[in-house]
Amino acid sequence: MRLTAEQRAVVEHGAGHARVAAVAGSGKTTTMVARVLHLLARGVAPERILVLMFNRSAREDFQGRLAAMAPKGQRLPDVRTFHSLGHRLTGSLTRWGALSPRQLLTADWQVERLLRQATQRALVDSPDTGEAALDAERLEALAHFCALVKAEMVPPAELYARLDFGESTEHFVAAFEHAEMLLADHGLMGYADLLYRPLRALEAEAALRGRVQGYLDHVIIDEYQDINVAQQRLLAVLAGERAEVMAVGDANQCIYEWRGAHPDTMLERFTETFGEAVDYPLSTTFRHGHALALAANHAIEANRRRPEQLCLAAAGNPRTRLAQACGSRPLLEALSAWQAEGRALNEACLLVRSWSLSVPLQLALLREGIPFRLSREDRFVFRLPLVQALAGYLRLAREPALLADPAHLTLLLGQPTPFVARERLVALARQLAESQRWPERHDPLLAGLKPHQRRTLKKRWALLCELPRLGAWPPARLLEHVVEAVEAEKVLKRAAARRDKGEEDVRLLDVLLEQAGELGNDPEGFIELLGRPVENAREGVLITTVHGAKGLEWPLVALAGVNEQDFPHYTRDNPLSAQRLEEERRLFYVAITRARERLLLLHDGGDHRPSRFLAESAWEECQRVAEALEEGSGAAQAPLGVTRPALVEHYLARLGASLPLVPASPPGVAEGGPDYRTFDVGQRLRHAVFGEGEIDLVEGDPDNPVIEVRFRHAGRRRLIARRAPIELLEGERS
Repeated sequence: MRLTAEQRAVVEHGAGHARVAAVAGSGKTTTMVARVLHLLARGVAPERILVLMFNRSAREDFQGRLAAMAPKGQRLPDVRTFHSLGHRLTGSLTRWGALSPRQLLTADWQVERLLRQATQRALVDSPDTGEAALDAERLEALAHFCALVKAEMVPPAELYARLDFGESTEHFVAAFEHAEMLLADHGLMGYADLLYRPLRALEAEAALRGRVQGYLDHVIIDEYQDINVAQQRLLAVLAGERAEVMAVGDANQCIYEWRGAHPDTMLERFTETFGEAVDYPLSTTFRHGHALALAANHAIEANRRRPEQLCLAAAGNPRTRLAQACGSRPLLEALSAWQAEGRALNEACLLVRSWSLSVPLQLALLREGIPFRLSREDRFVFRLPLVQALAGYLRLAREPALLADPAHLTLLLGQPTPFVARERLVALARQLAESQRWPERHDPLLAGLKPHQRRTLKKRWALLCELPRLGAWPPARLLEHVVEAVEAEKVLKRAAARRDKGEEDVRLLDVLLEQAGELGNDPEGFIELLGRPVENAREGVLITTVHGAKGLEWPLVALAGVNEQDFPHYTRDNPLSAQRLEEERRLFYVAITRARERLLLLHDGGDHRPSRFLAESAWEECQRVAEALEEGSGAAQAPLGVTRPALVEHYLARLGASLPLVPASPPGVAEGGPDYRTFDVGQRLRHAVFGEGEIDLVEGDPDNPVIEVRFRHAGRRRLIARRAPIELLEGERS
C-alpha cells in the first residue's frame, strides 16, 4: 500500500488521542484501513479495536477494503455505525435489567401513527387547530424535533425556544412528552432511542458505566465533524479513561447542523471531551486539479470557524476546468459536448441547494430528450403535488369537462392546502362534480368547518368555474391569476411546519412561473411537459442535492442555482445570521469539491443576482494560476493579478513552486481603483460577481456614469459605476 508522508504519519501514530483533518478526496478511508492493519500488526487484539462509520454504505465499503487488504486468515475488528452500536448496547442493557424491553419502530407508518396520537393528546383542549397539526409535513417536522431533542440531549422546551420551527408548532414540546409516554406504555422505541436510552442509563449510573468500559484500546471514528452531542457523549462513555480515540473528518465539510452536528465538534469540543490530542493533516486531494483546489481554498477562507488547512492537488490529478454560466442552455451544451467526447451521461451529476431549484433543469432536460435520474424519485417535477395541481388548473382552463371529474376537483381543491381533511374534500368534490353548484349554507358537508375554511373552499370553487372562460390566456398569465386567487404564497408559508420548507415551496412557484413564461403562448406544450411520464434512467445524468452528494464524486459536476437567496439561502423574512452564512459556505465548499475533471457553476439570470460565493471562490483567477502552473516555471510568464496573494503564495510554497504575482486592486475601492472618467464603449472590465464583460453603453454624469455591460456569463447588466465592484482590464478593448 503506497502512502504519502501525511498518511504514513497518521498510520504510525503513537500513544494518545489523535485528530485527523482530511480534505475532500484525501484518501482517508485508505489511511484508516492502513491504520487498523498497523494496529493489528503491532499485536493489538481485534476485539480491542472499534471502528465507527457514518452510515451503512460507508461501513460496508470500509469492511470490504479492510478484508481485501488484510493478510489471509487475519481476524478483523468490529466495524459499526452508531445505530448498530446503539442496538448492541440497548440489547446488553436490556438483558442486565437497566432498560425495559422495547420493540423498534421500523416502518414510517408506525412512526406517523404514534406522532398523530401524540399530537391529538397535546391538542386535546384545542380541537380547532388539530387538522392542520395532523398534516403530513407538520408531522414530519415534529418527528425532526423529537429526533433533535434526543441528538442534542437537551430539554424539549429549551430546544424549541432556541430554534425556529415556524407557525402553529407550539404544541411540539407537549407532543414530545406524549410521544415518550406512548413509547413507554406500548414498549416501543424509535431509531434515535438506540443511542438516547442507553446514554441516559449509562450517564445516570456509574456501576453501569463500569460494565461497558475497559474493553477497548482504540476507537477510530470517520466523519467526526458530523456526529451529534449524543454520539459524542456515548463515545466518551465507551472510551473511558483507557481507549485512545482517533477522530477523522473535516470541519469545513460539516453540513448537518440542522440535525445536531457542529463544526466545533471537530475543533474545540474534541479536546474538551477527551483531552489533548496530536493533530494530523491529510491536506492532499487525489480528486481534482489545482484550479479547483485553489477555488475551494478561496471559497472557505471567509469562514471563522474552520481549520487552518489548505487543500492541495496531487501532481497526477486531472486538470480540472472551471466555468460559470447563466441559465440552462450552457448545461445542455456541456452535456452534449461531454457525449461528443465519448463520455457517458451517468458520469455527470447536477447538484442543487434545494430540490425546487432542479425544476427548470428537469424541464430543460425533458425538452431536449436528455435522460436523467433523481436520487429521490418523489422529486420528479410531475410528481410534486403542487406541480400536479397547477398543471391541473391549466388543464381545466382548456378542458371544461374536467369540472365534472371528482378526482380532478379533489386535486385542485386540496392544493395548496385549504387546511381541511382529505376525506371531506373527496366528498365535497364528488358533490360538486354532480351538482355543479356550491352547497347550501346548512349542507352537512360544510358542518364543522370554520368560517375561513368555508370561504377558502368557496373562493376556490369560484375560480374553478371561472377558468374555462380564460382558456385563451398564455400559461404564465393564467398561472399568475391562479396563484393570486388561491393566495398560494401566503398559504404555502403558513402550511409549512418549517420556515425553510415554506420558502422552498414559494421558490418552486417562482420557478414554475418563469418556466411558463418561457413557453409563451403554448399552454398545451407546458401542460404536456409538466405531465410527461418519466422514470429514472440509469444511463442518465444524476440530479441530487448537495447534502445527498456528501462523500461522492463525479468527473463532471454542474452546480445549479448559484444565486443570492438560493445559495446562500435566505429571504427577507429569514435573513442570514453569521452562523448560517458559514454553514451555507461550507455547503458550497462541499458542492464544488465533488468534481474531478469539470465544474460548471450555473446561476439563473433572473431576479436573484449571482451568488457572492462565485466572487469569493475567485474561480477565474484560480484557473489562470493553474494554467500557469501547468505551463511550468521555465516558461516566461507575465505577473498574475490575484486578489488574495498571501493565500496563493502559501499554496505555491506548499507545492514547492513559484509564480510572479501582483495584488489585484480590491474592486470598487476609489483609491487605486479605475478612472471612472475613462469608461467607453468597447472597454473590457471584470466584476467581482458577474466576471468579465464589455461595455456597450455609457450615459449620465461622466464622473459617475451609468454603464451597460454585456457579461460573458451573466448577460446584459446596468451598473452605477462608482458603486459596482469592478476593475478595468487595462489595454483590453474590442
